[in-house]
Amino acid sequence: MGLRENLGQFSLLVVVNAFVGAMVGIERTILPPIAAQEFHLAAKTAVLSFIVVFGVTKALTNYLAGRLSDRLGRKRVLVGGWLVAAPVPFLLMWAPSWSWVLFANALLGVSQGLTWSTTVIMKIDLAGPAKRGLAMGFNEFAGYFAVAGSALATGLIAARYGLRPQPFYLGVAFVALGLLLSVVVVRETKHHAAAESKLRGELPPERAPTQREVFWRTSLFDKTLSSVSQAGLVNNLNDGMAWGLFPLFFAAARMDFGQIGTLAAVYPATWGVAQLFTGAWSDRIGRKWLIVWGMWIQAVGIVVVVLTSRFSGFAVGAALLGIGTAMVYPTLLAAIGDVAHPSWRASSVGVYRLWRDLGYAIGALLAGITADALGLPAAMWLVAGLTFASGVVVAVRMRETLRRVEGAVILDVRAPAALGRGTRDDDVRDDDARVGS
Repeated sequence: MGLRENLGQFSLLVVVNAFVGAMVGIERTILPPIAAQEFHLAAKTAVLSFIVVFGVTKALTNYLAGRLSDRLGRKRVLVGGWLVAAPVPFLLMWAPSWSWVLFANALLGVSQGLTWSTTVIMKIDLAGPAKRGLAMGFNEFAGYFAVAGSALATGLIAARYGLRPQPFYLGVAFVALGLLLSVVVVRETKHHAAAESKLRGELPPERAPTQREVFWRTSLFDKTLSSVSQAGLVNNLNDGMAWGLFPLFFAAARMDFGQIGTLAAVYPATWGVAQLFTGAWSDRIGRKWLIVWGMWIQAVGIVVVVLTSRFSGFAVGAALLGIGTAMVYPTLLAAIGDVAHPSWRASSVGVYRLWRDLGYAIGALLAGITADALGLPAAMWLVAGLTFASGVVVAVRMRETLRRVEGAVILDVRAPAALGRGTRDDDVRDDDARVGS
C-alpha cells in the first residue's frame, strides 16, 4: 500500500475519474437553458427534474456499487459503469421530448454511481491509511476540475453553435476514452484492501457485519459516520441547487451563455484545484474542523451570490462555494476510510454516497418548489441556512478520526464487533483496532 508504491495505477485512476467528472460537466451549463428554451418548461421544479432523476439513480447505485465492489471486484464495476454511460450523449443530442432527457439522466446517474464510487474505493485501497486524505484530494480534484472544464467548453460551444447537438460531441469522446482505459489498463485493487485488513486484524466471520448493520451504523448509530453522512447530503443539496438555479439566476441578471459557462466553471474549478491541498491538509490537522468550516464557508458563498447582481460578485460567491466544498468533500471520504474496517469499508462508502447523492434530488426538489413559490433568492437563502446548520451538527456531534501521538498518525477506528447489538460508538472498545503509520 502507498501512493509512491502504486503511482502508475493511482495516476491512471485520476485520469479515468477526470473523464467520469467530465460526463457531468456536459450538462452543467446548458441543460437548464435547453429545458426552458427548447422544451418550454416554465416551472423551476420541472426544469430541475433532471437533477432529481440523476440524484436518485446515482444515490441508489452508489449503495449498490459498494457492495458489488466487495463481492465482484472493483474493475468489473468500473467497466460496467462506462458501458451504461455510452448512450447518454446521443440521447441528449437528439432527445425529442423532456422525458428522453430524464431517461438519459437516469442512465448518467447509474453510470456515475458505478464509476465514481469505484474510483474512490480503488484509490482508498491503493493509498493505505497514512495518505488517505491526499488520495481523496487527488480523486475529487480530477473529477470536479473536469466538471469545470467540460462546463466551460460546452458553454463556449453553445454560444457559438447552439445548444444542440454540438456541445454533446464531447461526451462521446469522454465515454470512449474512459471505457478504453478502464478495460485495457486499469488493474484490480481488491487485494490491497485484503492486505490492509490483515494489517489491522481480520474480523472473524461470525462477527463480520451484515449489509443492514453497516447501513444503520453509517446512517445513524455511529455519531461520526452519521455526521459525515448528513454533511455529505447537505453538501450535495446545495450543489444540486447551484447546478439547477445558478444558470437561471445568472440569466435573469442578463449574463450571456459565455458568462454563464464561465461562472458555472468557477465553482467546480475552485473546488477541484483546492482539493489538492485540503485533502493533504486533513492528513495533518484532522478531519472534523475542516468539515465544519467548509460547510460554513459554503453558506457564505451562496449568500454572496444572492446579494449581488454583477459578474464579479457572482464569481466571488462561486469561488467561496468552491473553497468550502473543497474543504469538505475529500475530508468526508477520508473520515469514512478512517472509521470503517477494510472488510466492510466499500459498503460503508456506498452507504455514505447513497445519502450524499440523495442530496442532489432533495436539493433540486426543495429549491425548485421554493423558487416557484417564493422566487429564486428565497430558495437560495433557504439552502444557505441549511448548509450552515449542517456545519453546526458536525461541530456538536462528530469526533475527530485522525490523531497524532508522538509524531505518528493514528487512525481512531471503532471495532465493528458491536454491530447489530445497538451499541453506540462511544461504548465500543477501539484499542486493538488502531493502526499507526
